[in-house]
Amino acid sequence: MRSILVTVMLIMVVIMIYSNVVGGSGGTRQQVTNSGARISGTIQKIDP
Repeated sequence: MRSILVTVMLIMVVIMIYSNVVGGSGGTRQQVTNSGARISGTIQKIDP
């Protein structure tokens, strides 16, 4: 029973860390969106 509780708590911590890294302000998702927009703008400037 104790090992199940520890496992569930560990999974919850991993989910919270993942959520904060990916979805938080300045997270990975936002950085990818910003990078894509910047690259798109650069490509449009190159196109004659």
